Amino acid sequence: MADLEGAYSIASTAEAQRVYAGWATTYDASFAGRLGYVAPQRIAALFLAEGGQAAQAVLDIGAGTGLVAEALPGIEIDGIDLSPEMLAQAEAKGLYRNRIVADLTGPLPVADGTYHGFVSAGTFTHGHVGAECLPELLRIAAPGALFCCGTRPAVYDGMGFGSALALAAARGQITPPHFHEIGIYNGDHDHASDVALVMVFARLLET
Repeated sequence: MADLEGAYSIASTAEAQRVYAGWATTYDASFAGRLGYVAPQRIAALFLAEGGQAAQAVLDIGAGTGLVAEALPGIEIDGIDLSPEMLAQAEAKGLYRNRIVADLTGPLPVADGTYHGFVSAGTFTHGHVGAECLPELLRIAAPGALFCCGTRPAVYDGMGFGSALALAAARGQITPPHFHEIGIYNGDHDHASDVALVMVFARLLET
């Protein structure tokens, strides 16, 4: 079983696969339940508030065990994750139309313009995925696709999201992003005051 500090210190794709393979069966109880992990529900609520209920097909980026999908009932949603073991837990809950095992830092096995909405909680964080995934996500986004993705403020600064989003907006690929601050957890523990920055923008056609 992993823990939050161990997950934040992941240094390679192989290590991420190992950590989440061992954590998958206990993740919901030992992490989400124990720490009061509410970021998935809060990001899902923001996605709906920003108009995401109209999305024809949504991709949950770093889907894990499906905590975001559980908060988006009635929406056609696929999940993509590096860990087949985590996605197996989502499958056991009956979540996701399609479950895609893929490394978000490389080419994705998805056709251009497939998705009209994107959500993510807990993936753009310490030891995980940075802004290098943005070109591929934009490739598979349909014009007008809404992105509502959480990150940590330090990760936004340190893993290239600020400059990547600014360049994408300058090039006419996305609308200028706006942001929401949310608490990640409920409860009384060392991480109770941790916050996430939720990035919201829409896909445009390049000019």
